[in-house]
Amino acid sequence: MNWHDQKPRATIYSVSSLTSEIKTLLEDRYPFVWIQGEISNLSRPASGHLYFTLKDARAQIAAVVFKNLAHHLPFKLESGLQINGLARLSVYEPRGTYQLIFEHLEPKGAGALQLAFEQLKKRLAREGLFDDKYKQPLPYLPRRISVITSPTGAVIHDIIHVLNRRFPNLVLEVVPVKVQGDSAVDEMVSALDLVNSRNNSDLIIIARGGGSLEDLAPFNSEDLARAVFASAVPVISAVGHETDFTICDFVADMRAPTPSAAAERAVPVKQDLDRQIIRLRQQLTNAVHLALSRKRQSLEGMIKKMVDPRRRITDLLLLTEDMTQRMIRAVSQALTSNRSALDWRKEKLHLVSPAKQLHHHARTLSGYRERLAASVKRLITHKSMALQSCHGRIQALSPYAILGRGYSITRTLPDAVIVREADQVSPGREVEVILLKGRLTCRVEGTASDGQKK
Repeated sequence: MNWHDQKPRATIYSVSSLTSEIKTLLEDRYPFVWIQGEISNLSRPASGHLYFTLKDARAQIAAVVFKNLAHHLPFKLESGLQINGLARLSVYEPRGTYQLIFEHLEPKGAGALQLAFEQLKKRLAREGLFDDKYKQPLPYLPRRISVITSPTGAVIHDIIHVLNRRFPNLVLEVVPVKVQGDSAVDEMVSALDLVNSRNNSDLIIIARGGGSLEDLAPFNSEDLARAVFASAVPVISAVGHETDFTICDFVADMRAPTPSAAAERAVPVKQDLDRQIIRLRQQLTNAVHLALSRKRQSLEGMIKKMVDPRRRITDLLLLTEDMTQRMIRAVSQALTSNRSALDWRKEKLHLVSPAKQLHHHARTLSGYRERLAASVKRLITHKSMALQSCHGRIQALSPYAILGRGYSITRTLPDAVIVREADQVSPGREVEVILLKGRLTCRVEGTASDGQKK
């Protein structure tokens, strides 16, 4: 009897049917499993799904996160991250491999929100959004402050109370927004855009009270962080309590530990400013009176020492005018005398025959003319020399002649007081040096008086 005829006939599976049965067994036996492991070989194709390998020290398994879940994860998956997750076990029949299809993921150890906070913080820090070089200085005395916060609750009342106490009648604008929930981020970003577009506020305060990490989640949003960074109006972030830190705090131009502290840092105390203005006004008045008194005394002393050059110039001008008049009279008298002699000779010419005396008298007349011209020329030359002599004496007394010999005039800046002694200026003082041609602006490096250098 043949052995093959006695053995029961075994079931013969095709590859597809065996894979299908394995798929059914696995999916029925493990519809959902909680699993933990380390992500490796993370892939992000254009489809939006996430593919990776989940491994531990002794084994690994393929895993996938479909794009619907991947889009709503509050943190970013990356290789090396330890996770806990709820997944369905499935078999991919075309390849005969099994894989995990995740329906829920959370980081192992730290919570999802905390991990998302740390990841966003590191990424924005690398981009430079937290750098001090981008922080805008707060205005010393803002004319208008816009507060972006919830219109209800204690936060806005605390801010209003502090601002009214420190600087009454300050223009305060409340931009109402939600500070918690899904729409909070969009409302706060729109509020920042609104305040910047109107360009009538000098300072923005973003504020809310304390809460859990979930409550403060809108202030850890990337959209809000970038809106605060892009704001042309300086922003103070006052979110939560003193120990709470958010991404908004790091991006803002200043972080205040509480909303009340933000209001205190936003404006000075008006009464302190009034007292300071009164004190400075009195100091300025006293300083001006003292300076005027000293300048007046200095001017009087210089006037006593200085001979008024205008008096000397006036005397020389009078002398020049007198000599000019005398010269004009002398020339006029000479011309009158010569004209009279010429007239007398004309009369004598008429007494004799013109035909006989014409040539003789013509020569005589020519000689008279030459002598007259020479006389006038000598007289003009003599008077011109006298005038030049007077002019030279005047020029010798001119301040510009003194400058031409290499001297200069030094004046202090900006009050233009002439410096005659080294003690009038101190090192570091700016002075103006007047030359014959041009001026120099100099800074005093040192002075010497009676041989002692300062």
